[in-house]
Amino acid sequence: MSVTNSVVSAFRVLEAVAEAQPVGLSEVARATELPKSTTQRCLLTLQDVGWIRPSDTTPVRWSISYHAMAVCGKDSKESLREVALPVMSELQLSTTETIHLCAPGRNDLVLIERLDTAHPLRAFLPLGARARLHSSATGLAFLAASTDEFIDAYLDGELVADTPESMTDPGLVREALKRTREDGFSRNTGGLSTGINSLGAALLNARHQPVGAISISGPSIRITPDRFDALGPMVREAAAQISTRLGAVHTP
Repeated sequence: MSVTNSVVSAFRVLEAVAEAQPVGLSEVARATELPKSTTQRCLLTLQDVGWIRPSDTTPVRWSISYHAMAVCGKDSKESLREVALPVMSELQLSTTETIHLCAPGRNDLVLIERLDTAHPLRAFLPLGARARLHSSATGLAFLAASTDEFIDAYLDGELVADTPESMTDPGLVREALKRTREDGFSRNTGGLSTGINSLGAALLNARHQPVGAISISGPSIRITPDRFDALGPMVREAAAQISTRLGAVHTP
C-alpha cells in the first residue's frame, strides 16, 4: 500500500471511530470497507499517535481520544479549550452548576471539556459525547449563530428525538433559534437528557463564525424556568469573553 493510500485509510478509520464510538474492529472494517488487517494496522497507528484509545474490555472497542478532541478544537494559535477554560471556571464558580464546552463534529457537537458541580445531583455527559444541534442548548446556540443556509440544510434532514421533550418539528426549532438570536442564549428543557435543563451560548471566531458553544446545565429541580433570565445572560457574557479571546469583535 502506498503512503497516500495508507494516509487515506487511516483517516477513513478515524472518521469511522468518531462516528460510532465506542466501536470494534469488525464494525470499523465494515464501515470503511477495508480489510480487517488494514483496519487493525490503522487502529494501532492512530493509537500510537494518540488520536484514539482502546477500551479495557474484550473484545477491544475504540474511541476518539481527548487529545484528538483538543487538537480538533484549535482555533488560531490556541486550542478552544485553552482559551475557554479560565472563563468556564469563573462561570462554574458563580453558578455552582456543570459547565460544558462543545466543538463541532460532523453534523453535531462534541463535548471536549466539562467542569462539574459539587452538587451530588448533577448533569453528566462523558467527554467525547455527541450532542445533536436541535436537542441541546449548545447545539441550538451553535445553530442560531450559523448561516441561514446551514440552518436550512440541517433542518431539511431528520430530526431525531433524544428524549420525549426533544424538538423534532422544524418550525419549533426555528422559533427557538429566533429567540436565541434575540436573547443571545439558548434554552433547552430536557431535550438532550430527561430532567436536565440547560442554557447555552455560541463561541465565535474572528470571522464571526461559530466554532463551539458553552452551556450551564443542571437538574430541572434546580435550574427552573424562573432562573433562565438570570443564568442566560451569565452564559452569554461568558461566551462573549471567550469569543473576544478568539478574535471576535462584539458590537453593542
